[in-house]
Amino acid sequence: MRYGAFGLVEVLGSSNAIAAADKMLKTAEVSFLTWDYKCGGHVLLIMTGSVAAVTAAVEAVREEPPCKIFFAGVISNPSEETVRIAEERAKRFHFA
Repeated sequence: MRYGAFGLVEVLGSSNAIAAADKMLKTAEVSFLTWDYKCGGHVLLIMTGSVAAVTAAVEAVREEPPCKIFFAGVISNPSEETVRIAEERAKRFHFA
């Protein structure tokens, strides 16, 4: 599947991940793809949509964060390998 962009946001804890995802979903026409847990309770959210929508959603979280944001970025036109990695994570958590 082709994606216009991926929005990546890293927070601490699953409740903060839900709050950040909610803010992003309410801000722009983006879709939740998956999340991934990292060491120390960090959670990486991966959202998808058009470059403009994903950028708006990520900027909304950066400008008025619902919690501490450790990383926020946009990957426009992700490579096939990046898409494969994200989709594998989605399958791992039964989101795909």
